[in-house]
Amino acid sequence: MQFREDINGLRAIAVIAVVLFHFNSSWMPGGFAGVDVFFVISGFLMTGIIFKGLEQENFSILRFYVARANRIIPALALLCIILLIFGWFFLSPTEYKALGKHAVSSVGFISNNIYWLESGYFDSSSHEKWLLHTWSLSVEWQFYIIYPILLVLSSKVLSLKMTKRILLLGTVIGFVFCVLVTYKWPNASYYLFPSRAWEMMIGGVAYLYPSRFGNKQNKVIEIIGVLFILGSYFFVTKETPWPGYLAIFPVLGSFLIIQANSKNSFITGNILFQKVGAWSYSIYLWHWPLVVAIAYFSLSKNFIYIGIISSVILGYLSNKYIEKIKFLNDFNTPISYLRSKPIIIAISTVSLGLIVYSTNGFFKLSPIEYQNLINSSTPSPYRNMCHISEYRAPEKSCEYFGSRITWATFGDSHSTEIAYAMALRLKEKNIGLKHFSFSGCKPSYKEPDSFSVCAKWYNESVSYILESKEIKNVIFNHRFTNMLFGGTAEHYPVVDEPTVTNEAIRLTKHMDELILKLAESKDNIYIFLPIPELNKNIFKLINNARKSNVSLHDITSTDINWYYERNKYIINHFNSAEFPSNVHFLNPADAFCNSEKCFAVRNGIPLYFDDNHPSVLGAIELVKLIE
Repeated sequence: MQFREDINGLRAIAVIAVVLFHFNSSWMPGGFAGVDVFFVISGFLMTGIIFKGLEQENFSILRFYVARANRIIPALALLCIILLIFGWFFLSPTEYKALGKHAVSSVGFISNNIYWLESGYFDSSSHEKWLLHTWSLSVEWQFYIIYPILLVLSSKVLSLKMTKRILLLGTVIGFVFCVLVTYKWPNASYYLFPSRAWEMMIGGVAYLYPSRFGNKQNKVIEIIGVLFILGSYFFVTKETPWPGYLAIFPVLGSFLIIQANSKNSFITGNILFQKVGAWSYSIYLWHWPLVVAIAYFSLSKNFIYIGIISSVILGYLSNKYIEKIKFLNDFNTPISYLRSKPIIIAISTVSLGLIVYSTNGFFKLSPIEYQNLINSSTPSPYRNMCHISEYRAPEKSCEYFGSRITWATFGDSHSTEIAYAMALRLKEKNIGLKHFSFSGCKPSYKEPDSFSVCAKWYNESVSYILESKEIKNVIFNHRFTNMLFGGTAEHYPVVDEPTVTNEAIRLTKHMDELILKLAESKDNIYIFLPIPELNKNIFKLINNARKSNVSLHDITSTDINWYYERNKYIINHFNSAEFPSNVHFLNPADAFCNSEKCFAVRNGIPLYFDDNHPSVLGAIELVKLIE
């Protein structure tokens, strides 16, 4: 296709936003929408390639696939190989195994599905995934696989003219579908191809239905498009359901800039944007591992600027020496396409990742004490099945072991392992437990369904517990401080003073009402105060201790005073509030801390499976606090 400076400049507008957002989200709160801009560009270019081939009756699907592989795989595979080499020296076996898995899924272009199953894009654990950003490449590749096949079939069965109309209609339907699923299945809609397809298809519409306005009108269209994109960058945040209806702004903005087709535009045609646009793919590839490295090694904020500069330099080098390699694109027979060098590179990289993954990050080469700790830092075996992140009717909640269900646990993800540990304890008496937990759930009692993703579930579950004549004892627990005010132990030993908002006061008041209501009809209510948070993932702490030749029997993390200072609001509130005698407050610090420090590993027992959730063994220690 003829080179278009405006599209190259649009790439720069996209990658700059993504890079700034990832290094410091406060600079550009909606910078992640740059990925949506990339999708539109990709749809425009791919539609042009496919339709030109169909019009000239010489389009080859295999040749199209290999051309995409030549463009994408070499730089991506190099990044994966370098990270796998880096991981051998710096990562723990558990982390190295995860990297191997992610390298395989990235080069195999299924990483969006893997990350969807693992967690949300904006979760704190995202900064532990060196290849998280490759989810968007997987979405694009899935588009490249499906899109030409559908267009070829449609052009043969119908006509090119009708195919264009179907694409236009499909884009509208795709947008409506995206809006609906974003609110019903937010994590799935963010990562998966079906809810993103319309963004690439609208790029195809821009190619098939070009603007017929004059230069003056196109200048206005370009400016409107830029304003739409910049508006999404600065007024959308990671709290915004995405991609919902608001995704129309960066997508439509990209569509308008492409339609304007402005030549010699100062906005998209300036030399800086032209250079950054040319290097954009490689900048995108390299910037995220640098973001993760800053978090992983707990580097100071000054390294953000070094990371941004390094992203550009590495992007330039990758573009010059890797992306510009000319690989053979056309082969004589279908089987001969297997000689394509990028495909061979991809197979080799996947094989290396599989070796790392299948050996558990070469886990058995580590000391036996270390192996035992890692093997014991596990979540509940029922976590994936019983802990939910999307609505599930309360009556479908998991029940554990005993035939007489007289206990229930209720709360967010911190209650999941507590539920399992308590169920193990009750099993001896043939008493069962019903488990209610929703990921990242704010206390939402008496709040409308629109208040949070869990509000409907929350209130229905409370009603279920209250109405149940069998349930006599309830364990209630939340990550209270985090849910009310945010923040983690990431910046330890600094404690961010929470701003007590009207919402926090209201939610606290409603929690009190809920506790009192439960106490009226139940024998005992047990409330866990906040579980101490680690300043690093437990695997990092164990790995650091091993590398420093420190005893693995006891590994400390934060100070006990920091714990009380961080959770001062909720602890002071519960200490000062009046509750009946059947309401019992349990302090996890009694099990996880001494008079000075809180532990990650205590008496040889790993108390967590990440940086804030108790492991099964840790939860067993916690439920010992229940008389």
